[in-house]
Amino acid sequence: MDKTNQTGLKAYLAANLREYGLLFALIGVMAFFQIVTNGTLLRAVNITNLLLQNSYIIIMALGMLVIIVGGHIDLSVGSVMGFIGALAAVMIVNWDMNPFLTIAICLVAGGIIGGAQGYWVAYWRIPPFIVTLAGMLVFRGLSLWLLHGQSVGPFPREFTVIANGFVPDVFPAAWGESLAVMTGVRQVNVLAVVMGFVAAAFVIWRGMKQRATNKAYGIEDEPQSFFVARTGIVAFALIFVMWKLATFRGLPNVLITMGVLTVIYAFLTENTVIGRRVYAMGGNEKAAKLSGINTERLTFLAFVNMGVLAAAAGLVFAARLNTATPKAGFALELDVIAAVFIGGASMSGGVGTIVGAVVGAFLMGVLNNGMSIMGIGIDYQQMIKGLVLLMAVVFDVYNKQKQG
Repeated sequence: MDKTNQTGLKAYLAANLREYGLLFALIGVMAFFQIVTNGTLLRAVNITNLLLQNSYIIIMALGMLVIIVGGHIDLSVGSVMGFIGALAAVMIVNWDMNPFLTIAICLVAGGIIGGAQGYWVAYWRIPPFIVTLAGMLVFRGLSLWLLHGQSVGPFPREFTVIANGFVPDVFPAAWGESLAVMTGVRQVNVLAVVMGFVAAAFVIWRGMKQRATNKAYGIEDEPQSFFVARTGIVAFALIFVMWKLATFRGLPNVLITMGVLTVIYAFLTENTVIGRRVYAMGGNEKAAKLSGINTERLTFLAFVNMGVLAAAAGLVFAARLNTATPKAGFALELDVIAAVFIGGASMSGGVGTIVGAVVGAFLMGVLNNGMSIMGIGIDYQQMIKGLVLLMAVVFDVYNKQKQG
């Protein structure tokens, strides 16, 4: 490789250090815990538990990314999540309401809560830190009042299946048995295997399409070697995880929910007018307003969206535990915000991606899971997570100063 190419690669790496650094950090952390836990981390049952345990964090991280990119923050998401779980428990267990009707009502309630907070932020210009801090206290108190300080449960199976259920294999059982014999495992869920290859093919197709688009418009793209390596790693990871799931119980219902939501929000933020307006608002709200963007309405809708996703996370959390507790969601807003910042979002707004937020959430989840397997106490876990968050923020500030 000549010196010109080396210089170009170094310049590209320096400009995209956050994106590649996050990917390499996740790989490194997983490799470390895989070694020190004697292979426990990447066992099929543990990967399934990792997905289930972090599902509600990832769901809320999607909404928090939109909030933070727009230049705001929401400290109430953990309390709203707990309140919605408590509301669902009272409606289903105490009032014997239909679970599906309850889910719909709870999602609407989440949107109303988000809208109520967004109203004060957007139209009264009250700082979101104050509004959502008040919301955190209010909904924590409402959860205690609604549950009378006691746990309420269990839920009927129609409700718990949203978090603990698995997608049935639609392919003939003989196919799974043949694959099991060929690979020497006990059982294989063919649907999970197929979905793994479909997801990998989608990632490759989307990457190639984006490169073709960038080339057509003369936009500088990553070096081909980097593109091949990054896409190959992601595709292999998807196939590997799906294969592990296939050898256990197949695809968790909540994984499908997370996958669909991630694709939808990635499309909305990257390929739609409203997504570009959110980034413009977070980058410079005054300039966005002067260019004709209704920043008040956009802020209001961002908080409504966050409320709906917090409600969805609350339903998943309650269904997973099969009960609603007064302390549900306590301090989870910190994990959600940390996941978004670690995933590449900027404190000042205007920067961040949905994929980055999801990877950040998984990085936090792997840290939690790996340290728990090793028997590290919760005190040390909290300190380590705090240091990881601090490093992410320091890195963001350093990048801004370097570019400025």
